[in-house]
Amino acid sequence: MSTYPISTIYPADKNSLQKIDSLLEEEGIQRDTNLDYTCAMFDDKLNIIATGSCFGNTLRCLSVSSRHQGEGLLNEIVTHLINVQFERGNTHIFLYTKPCTAKFFSDLGFYEISKVANQIVFMENKKNGFDNYLKNLQFPKQKSASTAALVINANPFTLGHQYLVEKAAAENEILHLFMVSEDSSLIPFSVRKQLILEGTAHLSNICYHETGPYIISKSTFPSYFQKDQAAVIESQARIDLNIFTRIAHHLGIQKRYVGEEPTSLVTGIYNKIMLEELPKQDIDCLVIPRKGYSKGPISASTVRQALKEGNMDILKELLPPSSLNYFLSPQAQPLIHKIQKESNVIHY
Repeated sequence: MSTYPISTIYPADKNSLQKIDSLLEEEGIQRDTNLDYTCAMFDDKLNIIATGSCFGNTLRCLSVSSRHQGEGLLNEIVTHLINVQFERGNTHIFLYTKPCTAKFFSDLGFYEISKVANQIVFMENKKNGFDNYLKNLQFPKQKSASTAALVINANPFTLGHQYLVEKAAAENEILHLFMVSEDSSLIPFSVRKQLILEGTAHLSNICYHETGPYIISKSTFPSYFQKDQAAVIESQARIDLNIFTRIAHHLGIQKRYVGEEPTSLVTGIYNKIMLEELPKQDIDCLVIPRKGYSKGPISASTVRQALKEGNMDILKELLPPSSLNYFLSPQAQPLIHKIQKESNVIHY
């Protein structure tokens, strides 16, 4: 144990944050845009010699000065961050790291979930965490000639989502519908789940699943040691596909349906990788053109923009009755006020 103190670094401490940025840059890392706690270790001259951060239940932006490597400082930073997570009530902790440092975290009690060679490793602190997630997935015991899957965030659930779910359900005996349960979207998961269930209640062959921490949103995927945006998107897509493939083989899924979104760089890269990689795992990938309305393709972004602008009339063209009724109800007013206060609701 070193004698160097570890201190919390607050957002207003610009001087310390600049020093942290310099330290991270030495290791080829940029400070992540999604952080909710940061700490630093100081030497006797108040130089920052080690740092680490958290976001939600993940550890991020870990670095030690090259002049102090080999002294066990990163171990102390990680231990400090784990204690912070436990104090928050987060006992299931995740991290992303470079393949070259994965063994270090294995020695600290983290276990590999998925990896992309030469790019990134996704790890958790529970040895059987992902295996237990698989075991708890509910599915029909009888074998099916056609079993498909959909992964949706539904921020919120639109007529476009409903069209995609109805198509997949009509073309298969069983549809596994995975709802992204990470609460990082503008519309909270409790509402998103409610609208998904209500908007698909007329379909009898759906198995609903929460994704838990294993399929995460694009907004919280770490970007701090990726060279550019395309590399970040590709890394997440490949991590997601590795995890999805294991889920698919466990559930007997033969097809994955995805919605087309030609104007989105993220979705374009995702879909391209899925179209290339899923067939190698004996899983068909079907990209379905978006359902449209009078002014173009239906999207959740369009719905959020309409809510922000108070344009409730257009929602009739974008939302199924269940979603529309929710946003017209008194229950939705606090959420609508929250959306109206946001400066940008398009890329959320």
